[in-house]
Amino acid sequence: MNKFVRASFFKRDPLICARELIGTELIWGECSGVVVEVEAYAAIDDEAAHTFTRPSARSFIQRNKAGAAYVYFNYGVHWMLNVLVKGEADGFVLIRALEPRRGIELMKRRRGVNDVRQLCSGPGKLTQALAITGRDHEMDLCSDPRYCFVANNARATFDVVADKRIGISRSAHLPWRFTLGGSKFVSRAPR
Repeated sequence: MNKFVRASFFKRDPLICARELIGTELIWGECSGVVVEVEAYAAIDDEAAHTFTRPSARSFIQRNKAGAAYVYFNYGVHWMLNVLVKGEADGFVLIRALEPRRGIELMKRRRGVNDVRQLCSGPGKLTQALAITGRDHEMDLCSDPRYCFVANNARATFDVVADKRIGISRSAHLPWRFTLGGSKFVSRAPR
């Protein structure tokens, strides 16, 4: 039996949360998908994190609880979905890719593609497929079963691969990208 991921899950270190989100299912309205790729960002001393340069990201942490959605518009092109982690260390987990499970035809229409592997194989593709926008910013992802993560009890069997984060230039050496080993749905195969 699967269970709803509670806020307590996000009251730990961002690296632990990121690694353990692999294999969960993200439910988003009529659509869902298994999380196959994420990246962790620390609120302190991580030059790639928004908190390093954006006061608005620091105030977001102060006013929100663990498990809140941090949604921002990246380079004026794509929305990005992150989850707030507040625990041993504050930070965010960027949801980079999903393996689509439910609402696939709706995702295909939203994305304008037929290849299931191209629906959610990147953070911008994922938000377009799920229709995530700035209106979802600060949503509590631990209280509404229509917008949440669901844990899979078989999680222990997942092969999680750690790799360097991608698409950044600062703090890029940190192996804080986590993927589901062998998944064809990740944005880029691990190096």
